[in-house]
Amino acid sequence: MKKIIYFIFQFLLFCPLILKGQDISLFEQINGRYDFTFIGNTMNSAENNPTFGYVTSSTSSAELNLSPSDNIIRAYLYWAGSGDGDFNVNLNGNSIVADRTFTHSSFFSPNTFTYFSAFKDITSFVQTNGNGTYTLSELDISAFEPLHYSRKTNFAGWAILIVYENQSLTLNQLNIYDGLQGVPNALQINLTNLFVMNNTNAKAGFIAWEGDSQLATETFSVNNIIISNASNPVNNVFNSTNSVTGSNTLYNMDLDIYEIDNYVAIGDTNATITLSSSQDFIMINTVITKLNSQLPDATIALRNPISTCNSREVTIDFTVSNLNSTEVLEANTPITFYADSQAIATIYTQNSIPIGGIENRSTSLLIPPTIPLNFRLTAVVDDTGNGIGIVRELIENNNSSQIVIKLIVSPTFNVLEDIKNCNLGLTRGLFDFSNYENLIKTDPNDIVSFFESNSNAIEAVYPILNTSSYEAQTTPKEIFVRIENINCYSISSFNLTTRNCPPTIYNAVSADSDGFNDTFFIDGLRDVFVDFKLEIYNRWGKHLWTGTNNKEDWDGIVPNGIGGEKAPAGTYFYILYLNDPDFPEPMIGYLYIVY
Repeated sequence: MKKIIYFIFQFLLFCPLILKGQDISLFEQINGRYDFTFIGNTMNSAENNPTFGYVTSSTSSAELNLSPSDNIIRAYLYWAGSGDGDFNVNLNGNSIVADRTFTHSSFFSPNTFTYFSAFKDITSFVQTNGNGTYTLSELDISAFEPLHYSRKTNFAGWAILIVYENQSLTLNQLNIYDGLQGVPNALQINLTNLFVMNNTNAKAGFIAWEGDSQLATETFSVNNIIISNASNPVNNVFNSTNSVTGSNTLYNMDLDIYEIDNYVAIGDTNATITLSSSQDFIMINTVITKLNSQLPDATIALRNPISTCNSREVTIDFTVSNLNSTEVLEANTPITFYADSQAIATIYTQNSIPIGGIENRSTSLLIPPTIPLNFRLTAVVDDTGNGIGIVRELIENNNSSQIVIKLIVSPTFNVLEDIKNCNLGLTRGLFDFSNYENLIKTDPNDIVSFFESNSNAIEAVYPILNTSSYEAQTTPKEIFVRIENINCYSISSFNLTTRNCPPTIYNAVSADSDGFNDTFFIDGLRDVFVDFKLEIYNRWGKHLWTGTNNKEDWDGIVPNGIGGEKAPAGTYFYILYLNDPDFPEPMIGYLYIVY
């Protein structure tokens, strides 16, 4: 008894001033017909506190002995020790490098004492090797043992947390927490999103390092009730025991599992686990709980939004999942879609979704005109349209998925003016609208093409290639313009029209039948001013000839009854009546005839 009191005094004398580590937090939650167990062993040959001399080696073994009907789902290796850390060890002769590491430090004047732990996912390794002996070796803390021996915190050890499936088990929720958090004081873990359907076989376990069996100052409580088991007295939780094997020689580490059936109640939606130590320096590495919490967990994921040109209808694929669950998600679970914050549609799941199952769907949504072209589409499963669900779930805040939608609309464009050119006859015209390609654009990246019909523009076939000298055989002629961006297009148009321009009169006639200027030619007259009348007079005012659109050009012949005679060379006068509203006055001039 005196020796124990002496070591308690020594512990209090060297009580740490500063403790630093990583808080225990949720690492993984899994749901199904699962349970868990531990195997592992200490590297200490005796408890460090009452023992004089170094006690830590680098190798130890433990046995795995699962039932043939147990199917290994997870196997996580944790190892720990005094010092800055050894993160490369061997397991059954295989090199193991840590996936994650944890550190802890405490200051005891005049030294800083460091501790470490490491994690490795060895699921496939244990699934392959199965039951049998597991030996961890090459865990070396020898460089730090002298310093830690001065405070009696020289230790090393390892453990494997094994999660297994057995079809005879109830549907359970397992929560795995880890870190490297020091106790004294208290470590509290709040379990939420529960719905305990059956409290039978509920249990909690932990991996802890550096406990001393002589220091009876620790407690383990569930929902504020302190509990114990056969290996762990009510006031001595961290006492070098292994609840799985019943060993009490797991020196300076603890692998303990508690039955907590009587401390959680059917219908509980949360629970609190508390580990405390008022004196003994303990480091908690891992805590795991198992509760029979039979609830679905609906989640949703949106993908592949499709909208068409100038439509406010959006088609979207989505998946409703019940992955992280312990119960079936029943059919007719509501799903509400929100455009920004406005509810626009509510649909329902079609089938019961099993544990770990999914339902793939597609739906079309009509987006109200009050919603902008760019908006966020949110889908919320288990939502009746007012933010309220009808299904109790394991997790109530993971029910939504969001995606950005950009409705596709026709590109904007500038209005083009009609083009009016001279009538080349029978309303034919020649036009240059090559600059309209740039004039119509509001976005320089748009692509512009021209067509002779609306259908060709819609189908983007037979474009007009020569826009700088396009000949319209008749006018008015409507030209259709297709303005397109990467997803959509617009159709515009403009008109080509003609006007009757003043004719050009060539007043020199050489009526010698040589093929050049043999007649009185007026360019832009025939088939333009179809009702024109042309009168020819000599210099004394005598009327010699009258021409219309139905007569040939005057060749100098003066009709004189039967037959005719050539007008003598010289100067003659003409009066041209265009008979056009734009040209009410006749055109009067003279011409020369030579031979």
